[in-house]
Amino acid sequence: MVNAQVEDMLSSLAPGAEVGISPWLTVSQAMIDTFAHATLDPDPMHIDPQWSAANGPFGGTIAFGFLTLSLLTHLLHGAMGIRGAHDPRRSGYYLNYGFDRVRLVAPLRAGGRVRGCFTLLERKIDERKRLVTTFDCTVEIAGETRPALVAQWLTVWVPPNA
Repeated sequence: MVNAQVEDMLSSLAPGAEVGISPWLTVSQAMIDTFAHATLDPDPMHIDPQWSAANGPFGGTIAFGFLTLSLLTHLLHGAMGIRGAHDPRRSGYYLNYGFDRVRLVAPLRAGGRVRGCFTLLERKIDERKRLVTTFDCTVEIAGETRPALVAQWLTVWVPPNA
């Protein structure tokens, strides 16, 4: 019943309320390499530490911006205390609906630690009678003043048996 509990928690928040802050997560070179393999993108700035140290603008490899973006679900789950799998037939589920805004602000170096900070921006019923939730998201980098990413992320709640 995890997602039903999440829905109950979100429905009690007013727009502008903090949803939560996730635990820190280390983005390793292995994660970056796996992402490169999965997305068929062998850019040496991301996967070749020697090349990127000698030729890249950041002194070493950096995470793909899309990798950072793809961590939002994991970071939100951490911020909300969601653990384990669930059965969407019993608890409903969220679908990614898109983004109103995404900015990749600062490079995330391999081995850097990030955490997600989430605020509820809006919850509304759209023209198709779906509940759309918009989160304001910031992915902070430990020890850095600028975040890796800021975004306005939209999700659609699909209740059980819908």
